Amino acid sequence: MRTPVTIAAIALSLVAAATLAADPPKILTGADAFGDWHADTPGTLRKITVADLPAPFATGSARESARVVAPPRGAHLATLPRFSAAVFADHLDHPRQIRVAPNGDIFVAESRADRIRLLRAPEGAGKLAQNEVFATKLDSPFGIAFWPPGSDPRYVYVANTTSIVRFPYKSGDLKASGPAETIVSELAQSGGHWTRDIVFSSDGKTMFVSVGSGSNDAEGMPRNPPGDWVASHPLGAAWDSEAGRADVLAFDPEGKNRRIYATGLRNCVSLALAPKTGEPWCAVNERDGLGDNLPPDYLTRVRQGG
Repeated sequence: MRTPVTIAAIALSLVAAATLAADPPKILTGADAFGDWHADTPGTLRKITVADLPAPFATGSARESARVVAPPRGAHLATLPRFSAAVFADHLDHPRQIRVAPNGDIFVAESRADRIRLLRAPEGAGKLAQNEVFATKLDSPFGIAFWPPGSDPRYVYVANTTSIVRFPYKSGDLKASGPAETIVSELAQSGGHWTRDIVFSSDGKTMFVSVGSGSNDAEGMPRNPPGDWVASHPLGAAWDSEAGRADVLAFDPEGKNRRIYATGLRNCVSLALAPKTGEPWCAVNERDGLGDNLPPDYLTRVRQGG
């Protein structure tokens, strides 16, 4: 079922930085560090060490899907002091990724609708000025990137489940000015994790693409690799139905020179570059089925050969 989803725009204030500096955040440790949204408050930090983790199967594994409900009367979003949140856009169809163009336009991947939407508002405004469909007829799009890096990109790249495409672009375009050009025609077999994220290196010469695993923990993969697999692939590269998966791949901007950049990342999403070092980082969704809170998802630097 397709449901409307709301994007909340957070209005940031420079004063908030001083507020945070004056009031150190609360840090929860040990058993108190575990919890859920019922106890979350803006600014709360949780420190969890290996010693704090529960044993496997200490609990059953909870599963809860998101659903849209009407807000109760008088409800509001709690924020950090001097921050605010308000509805910016709603009635989107399964939005899964947001990227901001150099000119401030907001690109949203509506994955179930197989399209990219463009939202525009004047700087500092809390309401939309324009809401347009930038591109359609995609394949469960997720990752969005602009190339070349800088203030004047010429293409918008979109990571479909099975391919990477790009659209011609100039700053201010509300709709793609040309058809999709396929840059990478095949990423992985279908099934399992379907999101594909994408980001370019600071110099624009390398395109990083994350491809999640096809299973929970490779339970259906043959125990031993075929032939000379180990000698011809990087350490940690999976084979059989998981070949090319649970990886971050690297290409040049034309989709050539394909290689495995890092392995063993079960489902690496929200690829981004560290502002100072230019190194790629991502959030990794870890395996399921061991009970609540185990293993934890994590944020990691993605290192070549790692």
